[in-house]
Amino acid sequence: MSLSALQSRLAGGDFIVTAEVTPQVATDPADFVAKAVPLKGLATAVNVTDGAGAKAHMATLVAAHFLNQAGVEPIMQMACRDKNRIALESELLGAQAIGIRNFLVLTGDDPKAGDQPDAKPVFDFNSTNLLQMAQKMRAEKKLPPGTDIKGEVSFAIGATDVPVDPPKDWNPKSLMAKLDAGADFIQTQFCMDIEVVKRYGARLVELGIAPKLGFLIGLCPIPSAKSAIWMKEKLFGTNIPDALVKRIEGATDQRAEGRKICIELMQQMVDVPGIAGVHIMAPVNPSAIPGVIEESGVTKKKRART
Repeated sequence: MSLSALQSRLAGGDFIVTAEVTPQVATDPADFVAKAVPLKGLATAVNVTDGAGAKAHMATLVAAHFLNQAGVEPIMQMACRDKNRIALESELLGAQAIGIRNFLVLTGDDPKAGDQPDAKPVFDFNSTNLLQMAQKMRAEKKLPPGTDIKGEVSFAIGATDVPVDPPKDWNPKSLMAKLDAGADFIQTQFCMDIEVVKRYGARLVELGIAPKLGFLIGLCPIPSAKSAIWMKEKLFGTNIPDALVKRIEGATDQRAEGRKICIELMQQMVDVPGIAGVHIMAPVNPSAIPGVIEESGVTKKKRART
């Protein structure tokens, strides 16, 4: 069975860095691929978003295929918003057929949040249902009705979470459900608070969730204090301490300071038990991602033992 680099590195205990790129509203993939190619050899795998913000763009399956062709391992996002279970099953089969091994399952934004609010959502499945279906296909080589799947089935299946500062009685039922449903890794919303990440990771270890799930903490090379404030106010679950916002605000070069903070956090997270790596997102300045990964030096590290 052929494994993706992400699967191999999750199993091998390496500190993992993933990143994210968004396909454009285009029929020519050149610009999209050009944004991702600098991540080759730096990021273990690169997310290809699926209708981010409930807006249309080049089909995620097609965009992920172009990354594969360029030698950049993709993580193909799959949103339940736009497809029923039959279409999702077919997409998993098609992706496997063209060499895509990594998937991040999402429920998906409501169309009312996008630029075509009258579009009808599907939501036949939620993300946990989709995890369960993908796991069944992987474990049994069968579709849900029992139809045999011919050929190899070797998915790495991921889901999402919002890191919290866990209270004493924290019971992360949704995470447990995702683990039970077959998830291999978790990519989180932005969490730029290292102390929260330490407490979050410690409880994941205590509860036995990590290292069964590989947790990749969302980080951003924040370009300005204004961007940091917008992220805190507009992006659900984002955690950026006020002290970091003030630090960026007071810097002579805010963009450079945001990069510096991201690099520092990456380096600190290598030593946090329960954390398998980081997921770098920079929607407004994706060109900053390769630099922060390279400067951090974390891609040659092993993660902290749990």
